[in-house]
Amino acid sequence: MNKSVKRTSDKYKPSIANWRFYLVLFVIAFIYLGLMARAAYIQVIEPDMLKKQGDMRSLRVATTQVERGTITDRNGHELAISVPVETVWADPKIILEKNALKMTEHWQALAEVLDQDVKKLTNRVLKRPNKRFVFLERQVSPAVANYIKKLNIPGIHLRKESKRFYPAGEISAHVVGFTNVDDQGIEGIERVYDQVLTGKGGAKRFRKDAKGRKVEILSVEAAKKPQNVVLSIDQRIQAIAYKELKGAVSAFKATSGSVVVANVHTGEILAMVNSPSYNPNNRAKTAIHRFRNRAITDMYEPGSTMKPLTVLTALEFGSIDADTVIDTNPGWMRLGGRRVSDPINRGKLSVTEVLVTSSNMGTSKIALSVPKEFFLDKFFEVGFGEETGIGLIGESMGIMHDRARWSQFELATLSWGAGLAVTPLQLAKFYTILANNGIKRPFSILKQDEQSLAAQETEQIFSPEHTKQVLAMLEKVVEEHVHKAKVPGYRVGGKTGTAFKAIAGGYGNDYVGLFAGIAPIENPEVVVVVVINEPAGDLYHGGEVAAPVFSRVMQGALQVLNIAPSVLPITTSQVRKQKSELAEDDYA
Repeated sequence: MNKSVKRTSDKYKPSIANWRFYLVLFVIAFIYLGLMARAAYIQVIEPDMLKKQGDMRSLRVATTQVERGTITDRNGHELAISVPVETVWADPKIILEKNALKMTEHWQALAEVLDQDVKKLTNRVLKRPNKRFVFLERQVSPAVANYIKKLNIPGIHLRKESKRFYPAGEISAHVVGFTNVDDQGIEGIERVYDQVLTGKGGAKRFRKDAKGRKVEILSVEAAKKPQNVVLSIDQRIQAIAYKELKGAVSAFKATSGSVVVANVHTGEILAMVNSPSYNPNNRAKTAIHRFRNRAITDMYEPGSTMKPLTVLTALEFGSIDADTVIDTNPGWMRLGGRRVSDPINRGKLSVTEVLVTSSNMGTSKIALSVPKEFFLDKFFEVGFGEETGIGLIGESMGIMHDRARWSQFELATLSWGAGLAVTPLQLAKFYTILANNGIKRPFSILKQDEQSLAAQETEQIFSPEHTKQVLAMLEKVVEEHVHKAKVPGYRVGGKTGTAFKAIAGGYGNDYVGLFAGIAPIENPEVVVVVVINEPAGDLYHGGEVAAPVFSRVMQGALQVLNIAPSVLPITTSQVRKQKSELAEDDYA
């Protein structure tokens, strides 16, 4: 019995299929090999991906922003500062997830405070449903930001920024310039010194845990503070110049005008104004041409303001002296078939009288007494045809032809300011050389210290003796001919200029009135150049439209700079008046 049972159990003993065993082994090996390959791929071939994923979850960067540097005048008055503002932005994903668009009244209030259409505002969100950042409005005031914060619309956020503010407004707009919405310099000093004024924000990289706690500080980058820019401009003189220029442009119905005030001894620009100007704090709907700094970009034929250069050149060469008499009879002459003339026959004139009467005949004869090369070189040496060194973007070099052949007529017209074009700033530079004993130095829009002045490259263009002689002549011009340029209490010298506006193929019917002057004559300190472009009406001569502006600007500048009044020479009429008063006292 036991044997039969044993045989039956042996007969039904289970057997193992070999192929199943090997299949399981293969699957297990394949899985392990796959895991090993994946691990090798992640660890060896592309480890950065996991690091990036980990950093996205744990690595954070905290930044600190720095405001743009300040621009001030030479006395520390602020011309450009940064004020805190906020930017409104939206998170469309959160807005749609929380169904915030149903808060119609809140969105209407948001649109009104941002001065936008509510439909356009909401469409900006709907068109970007997967975006996490959309600008709604840049640089809103703190009051507006507080109002938006109280609306409490889900997905609407505020971010702190800074906005440029210009306290001087239109008075200094062309010099200071402005920035765009991203605080990048676009015009003027803001653009030229953009890198200096722009600092660099700091950054701290750290790692946090799942609960948001800082567990490791990886790096700290300190913020780089911006630098401030101190201009050579004196805002008090700038305000005086702008007021007088704006009034003159309006009174004479001129197209535009410019005034430049320069320090004789340092080359610093104390004032540079243009009219029309613009408000840099609100440039909406402002015509582009108003942004142009006409004092450095616009060119004009300088007219008779060039006659002192002609006289000074002849004095330097030695073809005339201060006592030379020029025969202008019969009041006209022909040069190569072209006519040069004065309005009347002035006969024989001294060199001083040539300037006082602004004789084209006398100036032409003086110019032709000098060799062509010597005469032309002086025009280039004083700075015509080159930049002044001020460093502002957009400065024009003017037009001063450098060619081998010049006719006598061309040299004659050049002597009284025709056939070349200069900017108001270039004209101011020449008169600064004249006032500074013939020494040429670069102009500067930045305040100069003793070290900077010592490093300046200077050049002696004219002798002090001859410049003083010409200054005395220019004083006679004001005393005897241009009474509107006089400054009470000070000895002043200068020269008027009236020129036709050049057009394609010749000259038009519009004028430019100019006056360039120096004060005080006995010890020159300040140069003022005034240009009135295209005055409309019966008054258009430089002595009528530009000289009165010069007088008031020069008077204000001398008072601001606390320059002592001149010891004025006593005239014959004053002597008679004093004798009369003494006689009356004796009789009494």
